[in-house]
Amino acid sequence: MSLPSFIGGLEIRGPLGPGYEEILSPAACSFVADLVKRFDPRRRELLALRTGRQREIDAGKLPDFLPETAAVRADGWHVPPPPPDLLDRRTEITGPVERKMAINALNSGAQCWMADFEDSNSPTWENVIEGQLNLRDAIRRTITYTSPEGKPYALKEKTAVIVARPRGWHLEEKHLRLDGQRVPASLFDWGFYFFHNARELVARGSGPYFYLPKLESHLEARLWNDVFIHAQAALGLPRGTIRATVLIETITAVFEADEILHELREHASGLNCGRWAYMFSFVKKFRNHPDYLFPDRTLITMEVPFLRAYVTHVINVCHRRGAYAMGGMAAQIPIKNNPAANTAALAKVRADKEREARAGHDGTWVAHPGLVQTALDAFAAHLNGPNQLHILHDVTITAADLLAPLHGPITEKGVRWNLHVGVRYLEAWLGGSGAEPIHHLMEDLATSEISRSQLWQWLKFGAKLDDGRAITGELYDRLLADELVAIRHEYGPTRFDNGHFKAAAELFMRMSKSVDFDEFLALPAYELLP
Repeated sequence: MSLPSFIGGLEIRGPLGPGYEEILSPAACSFVADLVKRFDPRRRELLALRTGRQREIDAGKLPDFLPETAAVRADGWHVPPPPPDLLDRRTEITGPVERKMAINALNSGAQCWMADFEDSNSPTWENVIEGQLNLRDAIRRTITYTSPEGKPYALKEKTAVIVARPRGWHLEEKHLRLDGQRVPASLFDWGFYFFHNARELVARGSGPYFYLPKLESHLEARLWNDVFIHAQAALGLPRGTIRATVLIETITAVFEADEILHELREHASGLNCGRWAYMFSFVKKFRNHPDYLFPDRTLITMEVPFLRAYVTHVINVCHRRGAYAMGGMAAQIPIKNNPAANTAALAKVRADKEREARAGHDGTWVAHPGLVQTALDAFAAHLNGPNQLHILHDVTITAADLLAPLHGPITEKGVRWNLHVGVRYLEAWLGGSGAEPIHHLMEDLATSEISRSQLWQWLKFGAKLDDGRAITGELYDRLLADELVAIRHEYGPTRFDNGHFKAAAELFMRMSKSVDFDEFLALPAYELLP
């Protein structure tokens, strides 16, 4: 690593590659430093509240609707109508901010691209800074790429609307420090993107649009809203220029969905059912409750009662307030060179998207350009216009509905799958890839987190496999050894031995077998990144 640089009050501990100074300009660094000074103390207080809330859950006080905000849930307020380029969000493609993938996503035919600095992006220094450069160029339509084989990539005339997702409140950026402390990764990603692009987006008839991940309370949404108000004033933009869609991907946030929209006020655009991270949150929050032992991950479909309740509640909250209710991700991706398998995969995607459209979602996510048309067709079969804001389910979702336990078999195959996906994804993440196709499914950090948290909980309570065997650390070790042999065979000895599999397996198993549960896999894993 190069010697630290000091720019705009920030200490830069990462190497300054070509063009990096264009993102890390004195004015931009001063802007981000100001955000950190103003808002990081509150962020730290809110993270402490998360810890206290977990202690309450461990002691038996399960999440519930807040009595002190009942008036917010009862009042008839609405969010503002969407700007013209967010009116139709029927299909959104998601993916990391890598240059070629950015061009492909923008050209995919989807209405929006969720440009991801979070779960599908491995936050190496190069990835986060070059991601900022890529988005800057994409917004100005100067982005191009030439593959090593000489294939050129450039933007089409019509491209998707960019909705950027910064990292969550719990993460920090180790390459940037203020007064000796790491800066919040959320303010790092958000602040540099907003500073360099907000005015340009407005000038081009769009705006600075965001997805906000991993919120656990309406107080965390309030903090984001205060960041928005301050930043818009600092850049001379009207209040309400920013629009934000919040991912409801934690079990505590679903109970505060109304309040989260209300806190964002004129900046609210909608809510999203981030299904994979929500499943992880469900396991994580109730990890010390044996009544919440989940079965194999493949059995946790969107048709199980607690997930149906989650979807229905989010749709009702959004549509009562005039906000968009966005659906989640189907894990399947196109399968090349196997037409029959590809047809089956596309049929699963179509069924999932039709389920979302029938449920009342206003749009959905896909992870691959090859799935955009399938999702568009699925929604076109059920929507007469650009949204379904008129749909309200004549049902009141209760806390019991949202907290309904799910029981079912735990199999050796399920344990193997969690070990295989968890280690294999983490190896890719340590190598700089945050969105990794594994056996024709697109895996990201959220699915790896589900795998790790399930394994931890199964071991903690000595869960039984469907054949009667107890789940033990020794069983994990034996099955993981088998899976590593299979992975080595699949990758080949050279790729396996030169990869990050040893570090990934050691870290994943340490976290799966530790006495105390690590809140996020990304926290210790991040320390292994350059």
